[in-house]
Order: sequence, then C-alpha cells, then structure tokens
Amino acid sequence: MKWIASMGGVGFIRPAPGTWGSALVLPAVLLGPAFCALLALVLLMAGLSALRRLPEAKQDPGWVVIDEGAGQALALAALPEFSWLGVLLAFALFRLFDITKPGPVGWADRVHGPVGVMADDIVAGIFAGVILLGVQWAGVSL
Repeated sequence: MKWIASMGGVGFIRPAPGTWGSALVLPAVLLGPAFCALLALVLLMAGLSALRRLPEAKQDPGWVVIDEGAGQALALAALPEFSWLGVLLAFALFRLFDITKPGPVGWADRVHGPVGVMADDIVAGIFAGVILLGVQWAGVSL
C-alpha cells in the first residue's frame, strides 16, 4: 500500500515530495484532457483504497503523494491540448493552491483520514482547473 500511496516510491524523494508527485503526472497532458480526467479519477480511487489500509494515513504523511498526482491530473484536464505554457501554468497554480491552502483547500486539509488526505489536493486541482478554463474563456491561448 505504501508503494501505491507514494506513487512507486516518488513520495520518498527529498526535498519536496509533493512537487515530485505532481511532476510525475505531467506527461499525461500529452494524452489529452479526457485521459487526464480519467487518470485523476483512477489515482483518487487508488489513493483512497491504499490509504484506508495504512494506519499512518489518519494525517497526511509527507511521503503520500498520490493525492498530489490526482489533483495535478485534474488541473491538467482543463487544458485543451499540450502547450508548455499551459503545463507550466497548471503546475504552478496547482502547487500554489496545494501549498497555501486557501479557503476550501484548507478546510479539506483539516478533514481527518483518507478522505481528508485526498480532498485538499482534489480541491486545489479544481481551483487550478477553473482558473485555467477562465483564462481560456478570456481568449488567452494555452
């Protein structure tokens, strides 16, 4: 279960395991937004399943990064196609919301157990995705 929760051991890379976990899913953008959305769902379900079996997951251990992978994939799903600018912006926005935990991201972070471990990153991914969609709606090509 640790192998799944750490995304194959990526969560044990130091420093900044969450950043490494987010970066791991970035190539998924090459397969399109539908794939990224599906990947987010698969990582969410796998993360919840693995974390339910890990007693140390009542809080968010630093080595658990499957939540970052799911949230980052969700942000990438808002990009219509690959572009370096889009990927960079999706990555920066997701990490910003995941680290600073504004509003609902912070609330989700305070939920205990596997749902709480996963929820803050899902909300951060939604926030990043909404901003990316808004930028595109405003006419900026990503």
